[in-house]
Order: sequence, then structure tokens, then C-alpha cells
Amino acid sequence: MGYKVALVGATGNVGREMLNILDERKFPADEVVALASRRSVGTEVSYGDKTLKVKALENYDFSDTDICLMSAGGAVSKEWSPKIGAAGAVVIDNSSTWRMDPDVPLVVPEVNADAVAGFTKKHIIANPNCSTAQLVVALKPLHDKAVIKRVVVATYQSVSGAGKDAMDELFAQTKAVYTASELVTKKFPKRIAFNVIPEIDVFMEDGYTKEEWKMMMETKKILDPKIKLTATCVRVPVFIGHSEAVTIEFEKPITADEARGILRNAPGCLVIDKHEPGGYVTPYESAGEDATYISRIREDATVENGLQLWCVSDNLRKGAALNAIQIAECLINRKLISAKQKAA
Repeated sequence: MGYKVALVGATGNVGREMLNILDERKFPADEVVALASRRSVGTEVSYGDKTLKVKALENYDFSDTDICLMSAGGAVSKEWSPKIGAAGAVVIDNSSTWRMDPDVPLVVPEVNADAVAGFTKKHIIANPNCSTAQLVVALKPLHDKAVIKRVVVATYQSVSGAGKDAMDELFAQTKAVYTASELVTKKFPKRIAFNVIPEIDVFMEDGYTKEEWKMMMETKKILDPKIKLTATCVRVPVFIGHSEAVTIEFEKPITADEARGILRNAPGCLVIDKHEPGGYVTPYESAGEDATYISRIREDATVENGLQLWCVSDNLRKGAALNAIQIAECLINRKLISAKQKAA
């Protein structure tokens, strides 16, 4: 018997990607239900060769639902995830609401799959921030080998991380530049077309942005609380795919060749690192792919036991939708949940 899956936020970028990935991976679902707010009721979304009509979250009965993929933002998750969990479904939440809750596992299956077993406390599992997910996939095998002390990250994050309106704004502004039309800025604090913006999420008292704070705190929770990490997160005029320039300081010696070999054999990683023009991956190539791509691996002579690398991934997939579905697969494969008996 297959599982019943509810998807909250089915009309958004990540929600639609979740539907695609459920179909691509032949997820063992007998039924998939698309949910959103009342204003989206009746909207049609694609699930493989099927078309689903969106239903209203507000009056949906979750009593026979096994898994709920939550991708509707923090406010919705804060209100609804505990209710859905109390009804017996396991909620896999894509917002930041539950990530730092000590009773909620924060999971990247290639890194800390064992943590999924902790879902029983609240029936909620948190998906990490998109920029964190790809980073820890790359860091984990290297940490196992040489123990990471400190990480310095500069991100180059695509506009899709800020939603469909952000993608529309980049498109409209780019068109406006070429046609000498009025350039309208709504979603971002400054124009994004032909520009970069060193501000993602709100500023905090210490001068870091919330996005940077998320990377610091989530990496510690997922990988190791002893790791020191500092980040500068930058929005760039790219539609899909986050890139990161990563500097790592280790406790033990590790060469670039050793790191290359370790990462080639690591789950979720794909090394493309040729020392020639174009011998690396850019966000354009990562779009629509599942892997975390790693390029430009080299030794950092400015610190003892230092490495530098370039890390790229599709933020809508590994950074959000794919990771959530991998968590659901983990629950099933480890026999931590079973499908409820549905009414005839």
C-alpha cells in the first residue's frame, strides 16, 4: 500500500518542483493532494501526466495523510505544522520556522540521515536553508577526513531563492535595460539586473543578515557545533542555481588531490575540476540537476591545512524540493513510518 502525500504551497516555485520530483523519483504515493490558500483553489498544477486541482488548506482533513510537504512560508508553517503533526502526518517543512527548534530534526540525508528518527517529538522535520544544504553536502566528507575548524563562505545566490516575483523582477528589469524603459524595483532593495546585492533577508544587530546567520547556525546543528563559520550572502542576477566560494581550515592536513578523491566518492557530490578554461560548473549547468557540483579545489597557502573550493547546486532542487523528498524517502526506507489504512 502506498502513501498519501499532501503538499502545502503547491502553486509556488518549490511546490511545483516537489510535484515534478515526486513523479521523477517514482515516490511510493497512492495519492498526492495539492493544497494552498483559498485564493488558489481550483488552480491546476502538474504531477507527472496528471493534473491536480488545488484545494484549500484551511478546511482540509489530514487524518488519513501520511506525509505533508510544507512549502508555504514561515507564518503558515508556524500555524499549521503542529496541527498537521497532531493529526498524525509527518510534516517536512521548507521554511525557517522549525530549523533551530531542539525538538525538530534539521536534516540533509547525505549528511545526518540518522537524525530523522527524532521526528516523533513534534512530527515535524525541518529542511535547511538552500545555501546551507549544498554547503554541508560538500563539507561532510571532508570533515570526516580532516576535521573542519573554520569555514568562510561567500555566496552568489539566484533570484529564485526569493520566489517567483523575484524571478519576474529580474526578467522585467533586464528587458527594461535593453528597451530603455522604466526600471521598477519592488522585490529587492536595489535593482538586480546587471547588479549584485549583498543583502539577503533582514539585517541583524551584529551586522550580519538573517541568511548569513542561518548558514552559521544550521551548519553547526547539522554537521558539528564546534565548526566556526562566517558568511557573506549575495544575490546575483541568475534565475536558478546558487554558487558558493568556500574557504576551509582543517585540524589535520589534507591535500587538494585527497579532497578531490574523497568528494568524488561522496554521496550527492559531483566533482568537475579541470584546470583549463571552462573546467568547472556554473549555476546555468546545475539548473534541473540533483547533484552538488564541486570545482576549483585547491590548497590555501595562507593558513595551515587550508583548502578552497567552488560549490554549485540547483537551489529549488537540492536546496529545497529534492532534499524534502529525500527526507520522506529516508523515513520510508528506515521503516520509521507506515502508510495509514485508508477508508474504503
